[in-house]
Amino acid sequence: MEPTLPAIGKHSSEKDVTNNSEPLNKTPDNQATLRCCVESALKNYFTQLDGQPVTDLYNLVLAEIEAPLMESVLKHTRGNQTQASIMLGLNRGTLRKKLKTYGLN
Repeated sequence: MEPTLPAIGKHSSEKDVTNNSEPLNKTPDNQATLRCCVESALKNYFTQLDGQPVTDLYNLVLAEIEAPLMESVLKHTRGNQTQASIMLGLNRGTLRKKLKTYGLN
């Protein structure tokens, strides 16, 4: 059985960032933190493989990131798909397709 990808978005504070009233700015520090979390999760994943072959890693990582991203943005926009699509930079139709894929509709 292939190991699962560890939680990527966990912060040491365990604070729910979707309920934070302060805007999350696109700063080098925030981007570096997210990048570091992803790199750390992947390093742990590769360590757990113990020689097992890896297949479909791109889709695995994408699903692990996209689903919680969609869920968090929908919570933030109180379910408003138009606002969520703008926030994500996606066409509303694309957003709806992704929500259906992840069972978030």
